[in-house]
Amino acid sequence: MVNKETSRVLDLNPPPLPKRHHIILKFLISFLLLGLAFRLFVSDSLSFFTASVVEAPPPLVEETNVLIEPPLPSTSAGDLLSVNESKTIPNEEISMSFNASNVASECDLFVGDWVPDPSAPAYTNSSCRDIEAHQNCMMNGRPDSGYLYWRWNPRSCELPRFDPQKFLDLMKNKWWAFIGDSISRNHVQSFLCILSQVEQAVEVYHDEQYKSKRWHFPSHNFTLSVIWSPFLLKADIFEDINGVSSAETQLHLDKLDKTWTDQYENFDYAVIAGGKWFLKTAIYHENDTVTGCHSCSGKNLTEMSFEYAYRRALKSMLDFMTGSGRKAFVFLRTTTPDHFENGEWFSGGTCNRTVPFKEGEVDIKDVDAEMRGIEMEEFEKASIIGAENGVTLKLLDTTRMSMLRPDGHPGPYRQFQPFAKDENAKVQNDCLHWCLPGPIDSWNDILMEMVIRGAH
Repeated sequence: MVNKETSRVLDLNPPPLPKRHHIILKFLISFLLLGLAFRLFVSDSLSFFTASVVEAPPPLVEETNVLIEPPLPSTSAGDLLSVNESKTIPNEEISMSFNASNVASECDLFVGDWVPDPSAPAYTNSSCRDIEAHQNCMMNGRPDSGYLYWRWNPRSCELPRFDPQKFLDLMKNKWWAFIGDSISRNHVQSFLCILSQVEQAVEVYHDEQYKSKRWHFPSHNFTLSVIWSPFLLKADIFEDINGVSSAETQLHLDKLDKTWTDQYENFDYAVIAGGKWFLKTAIYHENDTVTGCHSCSGKNLTEMSFEYAYRRALKSMLDFMTGSGRKAFVFLRTTTPDHFENGEWFSGGTCNRTVPFKEGEVDIKDVDAEMRGIEMEEFEKASIIGAENGVTLKLLDTTRMSMLRPDGHPGPYRQFQPFAKDENAKVQNDCLHWCLPGPIDSWNDILMEMVIRGAH
């Protein structure tokens, strides 16, 4: 006879399952195990495929050593500017300001990353005849091509590639102007190369030094200009083609450069930029009187900061545009950082990197942060006035995306085959301008997206 305590324990054991329940249970367990195995297999396969896409080396583009005919005057060394070595501003201190771009709130086109892109560039140095010699890195013998296979990817939206056919159709009977220094000339070459895949432009004007030019696209009656005005202000510049100065620049802080202002009423769109030339030695004039200078020791003049002159230039330029009566669509492009390491352009500085920086791997130099800060402040004030006067102002905030691309410069390949005779030759490097094709092409992707947004 079993006692009550033992009976209570035995009662806790469940009764045996019927045979049919055993069969159902085994079926369910088998089904679950099969599903888990399938999921693991698919996940591993996708991971392998993704890794193969990202890590596979990009194909080489066709490299050609055929010179462009007719040869165009090359970019002068004076366009490679010295920036004094100075402390940098940590990324965390500038991250907030980099997010303050004048674009639609749902997507900031200028906050993103450079991501691998296996597709070929929109053009090559053999398919575009508008690349100046100093930016034609492949022709000049640059041995690597990995820098061509990256695209700018905003973090909160997709950025379509520049569509030259769509652009030209939208811009029938319009006139675009790029106004600024040699970076603007570098930019317009990229612009031309992309458009030439649809229609080849006809050059209808150039100045004596080939620094200012104008092209016409007959099928679309589209006009494109580049106007060399490195200060945006009236300036008497005494430099030869190699950038060697015979006297200090005479800069008139209260007078805009008529080279571009006299043509401004023709423009429907303008991309304007400045900055780096204000770091050069210059004598400042206001009201036709010398008021001081920048970096002119021994002249017995009041030393004035480049920030003062640059702010005056931007304010005068933006006041002119917002008050001229011409309701143009104006882009203000922010300053472009250089990537000289171990020196400057005149003291052996180089840029030998072959991949982009990642977020947090590089800090902005204080001089670039100061320039961009001035640009942001003056732009914000002018955009309010522009809106009241029917002038569209947009900030083309390329500073951060450019800062992440130390691999996109000509470096020693600003010259044709610099190491052909001596592999250890010491040559001047260009770590400011951009190879074509190259990272600067993404600026045009953004330009087109901003134009389309602005049209709605």
